[in-house]
Amino acid sequence: MDFRSYPAAAVEFEPGPNVVVGPNGVGKTNLVEALGYVATLGSHRVATDAPLVRVGAASALIRCAIVHDARELLVELSIEPGRANRARLGGSPLPRARDVLGALRLVLFAPEDLALVRGDPAERRRYLDDLLVARQPRYAGVRADYERVLKQRNALLRTAYLARKAGGRGADLSTLDVWDAHLAEHGAALLAGRLALVAALAPHVAKAYDAVAAGTGGGATIGYRSGQGAFGRERPGGPGGELNLTADRAALRERLAAALREARPAELERGVTLVGPHRDDLALTLGSLPAKGYASHGESWSFALALRLAAYELLRAEGIEPVLVLDDVFAELDVGRRERLAELVGGASQVFVTCAVEADVPGTLRGPRYVVGEGRVRRA
Repeated sequence: MDFRSYPAAAVEFEPGPNVVVGPNGVGKTNLVEALGYVATLGSHRVATDAPLVRVGAASALIRCAIVHDARELLVELSIEPGRANRARLGGSPLPRARDVLGALRLVLFAPEDLALVRGDPAERRRYLDDLLVARQPRYAGVRADYERVLKQRNALLRTAYLARKAGGRGADLSTLDVWDAHLAEHGAALLAGRLALVAALAPHVAKAYDAVAAGTGGGATIGYRSGQGAFGRERPGGPGGELNLTADRAALRERLAAALREARPAELERGVTLVGPHRDDLALTLGSLPAKGYASHGESWSFALALRLAAYELLRAEGIEPVLVLDDVFAELDVGRRERLAELVGGASQVFVTCAVEADVPGTLRGPRYVVGEGRVRRA
């Protein structure tokens, strides 16, 4: 209710492919965006919750019934901009909205995915962290703890910076050592999780890129680029290769703590935290060159698709059967990539495909058809 353009909508989807059809701008993506929100507590289109609430409404409500092995689990989320969102699982209220994470595992392909290759590091960090939580939901707490400490530490540094600029005595920095210890502790936990994820993901990315690109062009590799060290072998032209995971969490904590001590003068000068996982990146390499800036449009799309396919295959390999969402993706691809993508995901237990032109969807992914228009969704 009151999510995006819908005062209310109720849709019952089927196993296997489900095709959502309608002209651009009628609300197709809004439906799958609601599913994505249940899975990640975030939107793949906007950074804040306010645009998700229908204009004129105070809040939005998403109810999602998840059926697995003949058992049904109801997830309810109340999105309330400016306040903490509320969640219920199986009819029971939860102390924190993030406690619903893991109930729905989902991999979403969208036109915005091109930013995974061509966009800023924040896009790739989010990709890693969302997948980390889908794989191991406990990392939602690790991620939240790190972000809380980072916010507090940045506030202290900013206060000191402003006080110095105003010519005052400067802020009390006696607690900065305490925040450094917390940042190193939570940062090491997040960094260790990301490193293990990238190591598990790398072979799936290489295989998926080769499948999507039909063996043309150089191979795709990924590595983790961190200010705390190179977690990967440097190859001519850019980072990539097999990850070195000999550093355990305790070692990572010490490396972060040392880096914070070294960076403190610069941080006090600039009023912001310059060290930690919030500044890291997922390095993407195609052949011997970085994908960003060197890959063609088609190669960039192939790499973006490979990252999503790799996430899907990794979850499946670990016994998790994720829901797949293909949001207006086929309109962006040439015929060859359409067919190869359809072949690669055709065996998924449930797929949602949105499109403006049904002919763009390969026949292997055509199933029950839902038509969107005039604020309604109806099964054709």
